[in-house]
Amino acid sequence: MSSTSCWAATAPAPPRRTSSRNGEEIGEVEERHAAQEAALASVGAALPADWRRGRVHRDDLSRFLFAPEDIVVTVGQDGLVANVAKYLAGQPVIGVNPEPGRNPGVLARFDARALGKLLPAVLAGRAATQQRAMAVATLDDGQQLAGLNEIYIGHQTHQSARYVLTTPQGEQERQSSSGVLVGTGTGATGWCASIALSRDLADVLPGPDADELCWFVREAWPSPATGARLTAGRVGAGQRLTLTSESERLVVFADGVETDHLVLAWGQRVSVAAGTRRLSLVVG
Repeated sequence: MSSTSCWAATAPAPPRRTSSRNGEEIGEVEERHAAQEAALASVGAALPADWRRGRVHRDDLSRFLFAPEDIVVTVGQDGLVANVAKYLAGQPVIGVNPEPGRNPGVLARFDARALGKLLPAVLAGRAATQQRAMAVATLDDGQQLAGLNEIYIGHQTHQSARYVLTTPQGEQERQSSSGVLVGTGTGATGWCASIALSRDLADVLPGPDADELCWFVREAWPSPATGARLTAGRVGAGQRLTLTSESERLVVFADGVETDHLVLAWGQRVSVAAGTRRLSLVVG
């Protein structure tokens, strides 16, 4: 038996329904469900018979132990690649897009039918890969959380968060805002991009495989006690952005997964920097 494993990290298929609600077309939902199931079947058929294999649902990723020799195949939207990246340590990831006409395919680039030819190339180290940087948030008590797209720091319900922000250049400002977003080059195509474009700050966004991060303060509120001068910038290699909480409870979560978060109490600090781990994304 080969020592190579291929684990398919899967997103839930769109639910099948038997009746319409608010004019929703059942046919479209069933087509999406069928596309997801067909992609999973193609992935299963493409795996060599002598490889160990397994399948883990997105909700169970935090409890799953990946082996160093694994090849990881995700079947779902681009966000699923981000979800699995934080639990890996350099294993190659092949993103399979079950709905190319609906999903952008920034990270999930491949049709499931291409997997049969792609897997041997990945195993032999011949497939092209990109090393994507990850952002890592570190609390002053040592707790850490990593994200491939972005890390959010703020109030759990996105209400006003109070904190002192310290930039990589050492500038400080006491702020009240709806949170701070620190993104990677991968995240520069998502949440961070929407903020940057609305402020005409596209030049702040790093490239896909850059070691730099970008940061944005969301809706900073100027008042006699708080400012709105430091609201965007870059975090270079070896640098960090730091927030010191002046709220009773702030949260830190990555890639939109609010259930997996760190808690920041009053007076605690969190620093965000580019991590040493990289996502090894198969691109061709």
